[in-house]
Parts: sequence; C-alpha cells; structure tokens
Amino acid sequence: MAGMKDRRTLRDRLRGMAREVAKFGTVGAFGFLVNVAVFNACSQAAGLAPIRSGIIATSAAICTNYLGNRYWTYRHRDKTGRSREAGLFLLFSCVGMVIENGVLALSHYGFGFTSPLADNLAKNVIGLGIGSLFRFWSYRTWVFRRPEAESEAEAEAAKDAAGRDPAPEPAAAGRPRPAEPGGR
Repeated sequence: MAGMKDRRTLRDRLRGMAREVAKFGTVGAFGFLVNVAVFNACSQAAGLAPIRSGIIATSAAICTNYLGNRYWTYRHRDKTGRSREAGLFLLFSCVGMVIENGVLALSHYGFGFTSPLADNLAKNVIGLGIGSLFRFWSYRTWVFRRPEAESEAEAEAAKDAAGRDPAPEPAAAGRPRPAEPGGR
C-alpha cells in the first residue's frame, strides 16, 4: 500500500513539474517573441551592432518574463521578499543574457558567421536555449521559492516515504526540529 502512495505522490509531483514547465515555457515564448522582434528591429532596422541589439532585446524580454513568471508561473510561491526576488531575478537574467549574447559574439566575431540568419540562430536558438535552461533552474531554485509550509510538507512526505529524516533544507537548518512521537 505504501508503494502506491509513493507512486501517486511522485505522479502528483511530476504533474506539478509539468504544469510549471508548461507555464514557464509559455511565458518564455512571449519573451522569445519580444526578444526576436526587438533584436531584429535594432540590428536590421536601426542598424545597431549585433551585441548591442542583443542586450537591448534581452533586457526587454527580461521585463516581460519577470511579470509573466511572478504573476502567473510562480504566483503561488513566496512573495514576502519582493526586493530580494527582483534582485535575484535580475542577477540570474543577466547571467542568462551573458550566455545568450556570448553565443552570438562567438558566432559573429569568433567564427565569422555574420548574416542576419546566422545571428538569429546563434542568439535566438542556441544561446537562448542554453540560457533558458539556466534561467529555469535558477528561478525555481533561488528566485521564486516555495512557501515554507509547502517545503516542510514535502520534507515530511519524503521522511514518511523513506522511513527516516531527510537532510534539512537550508532555510530550516537554523530552526529546532519538533520532537517526534516515540522519542526518536
């Protein structure tokens, strides 16, 4: 019976992760459209350099993505530290921007692929793909944290499933643990 409960819990967690990935991807798709439109407007219509265009485009997409992720994808996550959250979002978004535009710079200046198609593929397909994987991991891990009660419930479920105490989470490390029945 415990095995079925564990499977259901795992299935529920996977469903939750799938919903989160779908929402993150939807927000990212809107950010992608903003990124591509602004990049091409800057580089093709305005004649700006590729990296400058990339930075402007990614900055516009970062604003779009923050609003979408905060108010839709992760609306149920901890909202108590908005300035901390916005600062971390900006930090990790800038790291993603460096990844994204670093691939563009390598392609354009390092390999000499200077056509508009090559610039778009390097920045908006390869660079954005790698940057998006990094952003997904960093946003869900550091920026839009789970409410503490939800984290404690998951730790309790893991403890029940494994029959032992899981490793304490960083946020819970400083708090005393409540006594367990049976004096363990």
